[in-house]
Amino acid sequence: MLKQKMAAYNIPQQIQKMGLYPYFRTIESEQDTVVKINGEDVLMFGSNSYLGLTNHPKLKEASKQAIDKYGSGCAGSRFLNGTLDIHIELEEKLAHYVQKEGALVFSTGFQVNLGVISSIPGRHDYIIIDDLDHACIIDGARLSFAKVLKYRHNDMASLEKVLQKTEMDRIKLIAVDGVFSMEGDLAKLPEISQLAEKYNANIMVDDAHGLGVMGELGRGTADHFGLTDKVDLIMGTFSKSLASIGGFIAADNDTINYLKHNARSLIFSASIAPANAASVIAALELMQQEPERLEKLWENTHFAMELFNHYKFDTGHTVTPIIPIYIRDDFKTFKLTKLLLDEGVFVNPVVSPAVPSTSSLIRYSLMATHSKAQIQESIEKIYKISKQIGVFDQENATV
Repeated sequence: MLKQKMAAYNIPQQIQKMGLYPYFRTIESEQDTVVKINGEDVLMFGSNSYLGLTNHPKLKEASKQAIDKYGSGCAGSRFLNGTLDIHIELEEKLAHYVQKEGALVFSTGFQVNLGVISSIPGRHDYIIIDDLDHACIIDGARLSFAKVLKYRHNDMASLEKVLQKTEMDRIKLIAVDGVFSMEGDLAKLPEISQLAEKYNANIMVDDAHGLGVMGELGRGTADHFGLTDKVDLIMGTFSKSLASIGGFIAADNDTINYLKHNARSLIFSASIAPANAASVIAALELMQQEPERLEKLWENTHFAMELFNHYKFDTGHTVTPIIPIYIRDDFKTFKLTKLLLDEGVFVNPVVSPAVPSTSSLIRYSLMATHSKAQIQESIEKIYKISKQIGVFDQENATV
């Protein structure tokens, strides 16, 4: 039965036969505004390196020095033999940066949400999620014994109806993306925080795409809204603005202590490599020493949005450097992605079942290091090819 099931799964092969397969594209260079694919230069507008730090000399040097001092890995979990002084230093700097008492570093951002969300609420408690939350929030909720309730995306009336179904004396953890990774819009934290107070709930913000982008010095979505004290847990990843791999949770010291001894994805996973920890420390320092990087990211975002609006693309409700270009047709989304790569522009397709086919989109993301000329060239090519393949046809109009 296993072989039959595996053999029957042939959707990727069908897309490959059409010459439109857009996944696992092999990059032959460092992540930058221009990358090498098949030996050719390609403009990169599919990266999460919002501040453009992945190839910064200071991060490279910090990684090399950490390897020289600590070696290539820790050979164990944080719980046992895998905690280095550099991990503790990183946690202290992260807590200070996001203005919480403590922080705890995990091997990946996905593992943060698996470990935190599954371990905090118990059998008679509640996890409340936005229906567009990231997959790792959903999977963390699935691993919990708590009851999982969903509310419609950013619909505060829907959230209140969900909260009304809960008991006041139970833990109610509202776990929400700060910046939604495909749509580019923000969680309505002011309203969520008011409802959390009314119904005695707690808030966890997944700020994977908000850290380094929103708030003062990129401190994140809670800081952007002035609600850091109202958000109980702030989660972040190292694989976006912080230009490495790993993740963390920041909270009060009691919560961090609990998670250190109960989050299974921390206890039973190997530590992040010393080079990763060192590069994140260097990235944190650069983000605070060079606020002009964040300013440039927002300059680029506003410039790109002006062009997309000029060409009358539907970009939804985005207010961030993540810009969805709604195509609303899976086939045309694949075709646009392929033809853009042929023209030297890398973007990411988002199609069903990740979203309904009528909501399929191109995810266009910006870096602080993009030039305006690169942005203009890419958007003009997106417009040209969109017209060629009928994206603006009346029956499939994005406007």
